[in-house]
Amino acid sequence: MIQIRTDWTREEIAELFDLPFTELLFRAASVHRANHPPEQIQLCTLLSIKTGGCPEDCGYCSQSVKADSGVEATKLMEVQSVLQRAAQAKDAGSQRFCMGAAWRNPKDRDMPAIVEMVKGVRQMGMETCMTLGMLSESQADMLAEAGLDYYNHNIDTSPEHYENVITTRTFDDRLATLENVRNSGINVCSGGIVGMGETREDRVGFLHALAVLPRHPESVPINALVPVKGTVLGDMLADTPLARIDEIEFVRAVAVARIVMPQSMVRLSAGRESMSEACQALCFMAGANSIFTGDKLLTTANAGDDKDAALFAKLGVVPMQAEVKVELEAAE
Repeated sequence: MIQIRTDWTREEIAELFDLPFTELLFRAASVHRANHPPEQIQLCTLLSIKTGGCPEDCGYCSQSVKADSGVEATKLMEVQSVLQRAAQAKDAGSQRFCMGAAWRNPKDRDMPAIVEMVKGVRQMGMETCMTLGMLSESQADMLAEAGLDYYNHNIDTSPEHYENVITTRTFDDRLATLENVRNSGINVCSGGIVGMGETREDRVGFLHALAVLPRHPESVPINALVPVKGTVLGDMLADTPLARIDEIEFVRAVAVARIVMPQSMVRLSAGRESMSEACQALCFMAGANSIFTGDKLLTTANAGDDKDAALFAKLGVVPMQAEVKVELEAAE
């Protein structure tokens, strides 16, 4: 196993980005094989359990009230409806079921329903993940008691570039929620988005911020910006080369994430529907070992199960099997 470090410097991470591409891939693949089965990819499904109407002004997000994207606000889904979707995801081969709500933070009145969703999905034998915005200590503890496996809260980008993307909360706010989640005993899922007009230095800073956390996130989603019309970044970048980060540079980001966080699951997330098969194959070689399945993420398109199955067949990779311990009540 590779030594886990939380003392990476920005200079060291920048040097990794600057390596010749084939050398970087070789190092990343070596780290990956030392820590993970190289032929296995985790399948995850993401469901929006409460869409739109978010008061945050994240420049990439179609669910912000500041965006003119046509996304209509909905109420929180009924528990049974969520569990039905989870059952369908499991039947389709997903190991992790991720539930996202467009909130700045959940209200206490919503927590009982959220808790029931977590318990219900876990009883199916699937890993559970929630992304609900900022969490208080007590809310994190409630989710932990319900058995939540992962909580997603992305840092999005580097500390320096952050205010160019979001102004309604700070980078430190993000870190505070991650600390609350970690202290509650829930696994952390945290990554970000590339292709938002940031520099390579910002990509270095983004991965550095994750790599120097006291404990690495167990799951690191790497998103490529999907420019949505009506969002700040979508309108700004849709007609420029920055709207689609160069595929080689994207693979570099995945490879560096794998090297500096060797035991984390590195997930190809938003933007995969526009990536070539060759790009995705290089990402898997570089250490990505998790994807979102299905035709849709929260509000944007996804590659789709049929395309993923065809790609897996070409590459000779197989779905990873979930290992979820479901606690059953002892018989009287």
